[in-house]
Amino acid sequence: MADREEKPNEQEKGDSGQDPSMEEKRKHWDWRAEEFSRHAASTGYPEKFIALMDVKPDWTVFDMACGGGTLAIPLAARTKMVTAVDLSAKMLEIVRRRCDKNGLSNVRTIQGRWEDDWASLDIGPHDVVIASRSLMGENVRPYIEKLHNTAKRRVYISLLSGDGPADRRLLDAVGREHPKGHDYIHYYNLLYEMGIRANVGFIAEKQNDRWRSHEDALEDQKWMFRDMTDDEERKVRAYLKEHLVPAGGQWRLPYPRKAYWAVMWWSKGGEDEQA
Repeated sequence: MADREEKPNEQEKGDSGQDPSMEEKRKHWDWRAEEFSRHAASTGYPEKFIALMDVKPDWTVFDMACGGGTLAIPLAARTKMVTAVDLSAKMLEIVRRRCDKNGLSNVRTIQGRWEDDWASLDIGPHDVVIASRSLMGENVRPYIEKLHNTAKRRVYISLLSGDGPADRRLLDAVGREHPKGHDYIHYYNLLYEMGIRANVGFIAEKQNDRWRSHEDALEDQKWMFRDMTDDEERKVRAYLKEHLVPAGGQWRLPYPRKAYWAVMWWSKGGEDEQA
């Protein structure tokens, strides 16, 4: 999500120097930008994340893999300046549109990736650096170092705790393997090995489980099934037909769907604010 679950590049680069999957990744997030941005802003996640930050009005903030501005927009209303970076041009278009809607003129958008030379993108030091739900994979130590070196005061990152937002029951019913990935504790241990003693807080994020129709419910599950086949769609329809129950003129699943996120943060040397 990045703000979204995005895995930094771990693949071999081709002759052009580009990750062969990068264009596909960019197109994927361009395609999901509108739907994802609406969803990410509606779950209570941004409010709970910001509540952990003890925001200061004089901060400059760098939001890496910002998505549609899930955190960048509310932080811009509370801080001096925000630099919002994402690989998806569509996500950045949404950020700029939301800035116009909210009368914000202190957000700078940059199209960029984890792998890029951030200095060449004119991403200099910021008081606070954020990587929300975007720092996932095996070889992330260089990216953590980049975040740490860009921050003057604090770094905040958030990662999955447990299964995440995907519905395991639905995936099992369809025969799709549940997405595998490290729990936050893997990254906490990595920070410890790097000499970083991080604080940890947790966010429970409610996932949408009410829809106006079975068709709306079907559309809202498709993000879990990239390249959904006709047979998988038939199975999802069957699952929803079996499990959806009426609820005040809408339809809902009979079980709650929540994702849990661990927010980890640390201060730079000598910073004696929130430790």
